[in-house]
Amino acid sequence: MEEKEKKTPLHNLHLAAGAKMIGFGGWVMPVQYRDILEEHRCVRERVGIFDVSHMGEITVTGPGAQELVQGLITNDISVMEDGRVLYSPMCNDDGGVVDDILVYRFSSDGYMLVVNASNTEKDLAWIKKHNQGNADIEDVSGITALLALQGPRAANVLEMAGFNPASLKYYRFVKGQVAGKKCLVSRTGYTGEDGFEFYISPKDVEHVWQSLLEAGGIHGILPVGLGARDTLRFEASFPLYGHELDENITPLEAGLDRFVKLHKYFFTGSEALKDQCGRGIFRRLVGLSMEERGIPRSGYPVFIDGRQEGWVTSGNYCPTLGGSFAMAYVPCGVKEGSGVEVSIRGKNCGARVVSLPLYKKKGAISNDTGRFSLQ
Repeated sequence: MEEKEKKTPLHNLHLAAGAKMIGFGGWVMPVQYRDILEEHRCVRERVGIFDVSHMGEITVTGPGAQELVQGLITNDISVMEDGRVLYSPMCNDDGGVVDDILVYRFSSDGYMLVVNASNTEKDLAWIKKHNQGNADIEDVSGITALLALQGPRAANVLEMAGFNPASLKYYRFVKGQVAGKKCLVSRTGYTGEDGFEFYISPKDVEHVWQSLLEAGGIHGILPVGLGARDTLRFEASFPLYGHELDENITPLEAGLDRFVKLHKYFFTGSEALKDQCGRGIFRRLVGLSMEERGIPRSGYPVFIDGRQEGWVTSGNYCPTLGGSFAMAYVPCGVKEGSGVEVSIRGKNCGARVVSLPLYKKKGAISNDTGRFSLQ
């Protein structure tokens, strides 16, 4: 591992727990503690805890904060109340996605932007570039640790750790105490299950991590690494930057049009997206269900009627669904149910186009405020 890679405040605990560590987004992170399949099922059926302190946090405050954030993102923060969280792409002038972020509103002149780990420096420079001087911008990633508690028993575990989750609605946040330590608690996540995320001082995160593991013992809690985090988000069909999204892919192509508010007066990339909306898109993100053996991986070509017409963005075995699936970009004319082929190690394997999301928790309904689909 390169010396320059950062370590989270829980690094030594991960090593003590026998975690396999990998480099990810400039950080040394646990990819798994035990079998990824076991960790995946633990979150779907019970509850798991993740160290996601590699994520970036940037505060935007001052009299120009609302105008700056509103002009940077495709979603509309004018409808936000204090204590609310909003998901949004952040685009370049051509409509490509610079990053997809979460916006936390503390007040009309106080926001926190949660950005992808590998994009933190790029996003910080992008935000500063568009500041007209009336907003204060600060990267607080170094003084912020982040944990995620996810799964159908997450609320039970959190209550045992001294925080009452009953009044916290989805995509809302409050300041409170967990295991006696101050933190910001949000009902958000990246797994398709109910869950919470905790923004904590690095000096307190070890205590909270261990307390949640202890409180969750009777609920079968396990620490979960990035491996299962990826299979969980993939089943739920949440986009991953660098796969489903990048600076050459627009939110409209990625199926994120519900997060693009073209009625706003202006935001970076709005003219390009309005133009694309008028012309129509030529490619779209779809699901693929493999009908032959093989795991479709990112970048694998997709063939339609013998011609390469698209590519896989993410692919894996889905434990909950019991088969191999992919997300892929294909021409808009390709309909659900159509047969295609994915080139896997030089062999074209049959697949069928299916709707997204691949997995949706029973009883879930659509939610236009963020990635998490339960209300």
